[in-house]
Amino acid sequence: MKDTIGKAISLGLGLALAGKEQVEKTFEELVKKGEVSKTESKALVEELLAKGDELRQRVETMARERVQALMGEGKLATKEDIERLERRLETLEQERSNPSGQ
Repeated sequence: MKDTIGKAISLGLGLALAGKEQVEKTFEELVKKGEVSKTESKALVEELLAKGDELRQRVETMARERVQALMGEGKLATKEDIERLERRLETLEQERSNPSGQ
């Protein structure tokens, strides 16, 4: 039983990211097979959804921090950087097509 719950929790973290409906469906199948009781199923679904939400928030925070770090290191171009380069390119193209300033 403990092994089944452990597997369900591992599986559930991934499923929690997929959504509440999928988690509930998975546990309904475990209840039908008699591997967990209806009461255990409900508690586990709630726990997995909470852990899934927590995991999602942590991943979002880590991604946000990484993007900010990359931007701070100057490794990613900002919208302003791209606009500045486009203006510079236009100027260079105009100079090239009109070399004598005519």
